Amino acid sequence: MRKRATGSAPETSSQPIEGSGLSGSHRGASAQGRGRHGRHSALNSGGTPGTAPASAPSARGCGGCAKIAGAALILLVLIAIAGVAIGRQLLLKPEVEVAAGQPVHVSVASGATTAEIGEQLAGLGVIDSALMFRYKARDLGVDGDLKPGEYDLSTGMPYEMVLDALTEGPPILTIDVTIPEGFTARQVAERFAAQAGVPADQMLALVTSGASQFAVGRPYLTRAHNGSLEGFLFPATYTVKPGVTAPEVVEMMLEHFDSQVATLDTSFAQSRGMELYDVVTIASILEREAQLPEEFPLVSSVIYNRLAKPMRLQLCATVLYTMPPGTTSLTTDDLDEDSPYNTYIHDGLPVGPISNPGLAALQAAANPADTGYYYYVLTGADGSQTFTRTYDEFLAAKASSEVRGN
Repeated sequence: MRKRATGSAPETSSQPIEGSGLSGSHRGASAQGRGRHGRHSALNSGGTPGTAPASAPSARGCGGCAKIAGAALILLVLIAIAGVAIGRQLLLKPEVEVAAGQPVHVSVASGATTAEIGEQLAGLGVIDSALMFRYKARDLGVDGDLKPGEYDLSTGMPYEMVLDALTEGPPILTIDVTIPEGFTARQVAERFAAQAGVPADQMLALVTSGASQFAVGRPYLTRAHNGSLEGFLFPATYTVKPGVTAPEVVEMMLEHFDSQVATLDTSFAQSRGMELYDVVTIASILEREAQLPEEFPLVSSVIYNRLAKPMRLQLCATVLYTMPPGTTSLTTDDLDEDSPYNTYIHDGLPVGPISNPGLAALQAAANPADTGYYYYVLTGADGSQTFTRTYDEFLAAKASSEVRGN
């Protein structure tokens, strides 16, 4: 056999060797495949091998769009600003040119909406803009709370001030009726009829014969002569609304009487066997017999002293009470007139009060001065009287007064 020449190619093994050319061939194929893939990508982008990616032209296009969008945004902002300015001008522009501060009477109808009220107020020049008025009403949370009624406003008022007035409501109209001390029930009825519009016939009927309607809780009214409320219609200034009724007025006056006599100390009168009704009767006489309140306790002492003696009161005021209105002097026949009020012919107090006394007279009637007087006579030009213990002193004082022309 021939020997193999040195340097000849060695025999290859049938087993693969790790890291052999097969693996290298695989990597080459992969690389080749990546090359093809790269070329495919380049072609798909519209370029040629070795050129820049196709995304560069897209970036330049988006920049132009941004400029357009920014310009549009600025334009929208400018339009919005102009809209606000125009709207503000419309809200603030007066709908009626009128000088501020002029009085305006406004009648807001029942059921009127805020918009309708705003139009009315703007039309009268009270506010500048109905739109702004409605906006303010909503902003303050009073939309729908505006009250109907009569208002005295003025032109050019601030919105807040107008809304405050309308939410508070119109001022309540009232009437003040003053009843002086010593008024009779008839005079009380006439005054309320004249000043407050209370029906005269209803008022007169109640105060002269309607005591039973108000007697619940008022035991003193059980003695009311012929149902008269004379003596219990307390004199004061009463504030009433238009349309007040006669029963409402009487109830109000009786409640005031009750509150006043609640503080009255009647212990002395009770020790003399008198009830509140008797105290009121004496007080009603004081209002008619004395012109000066400071003399109330003295006249009261004369009444108490005569009742205790006993001695008829013989008081002119009790006779005048039954005379026609306006009578100022009495005749002998008048003094003999048979009336339950006539203290010239009847013993004791008259059957009931002859006027409506105030608190000073009630206090004097409940607590008279401690005197020995039985008589008094008008002697002073100021209405003052002279008080005496005896009839002779009375005659002397009367004569002296006549000489002086009093």
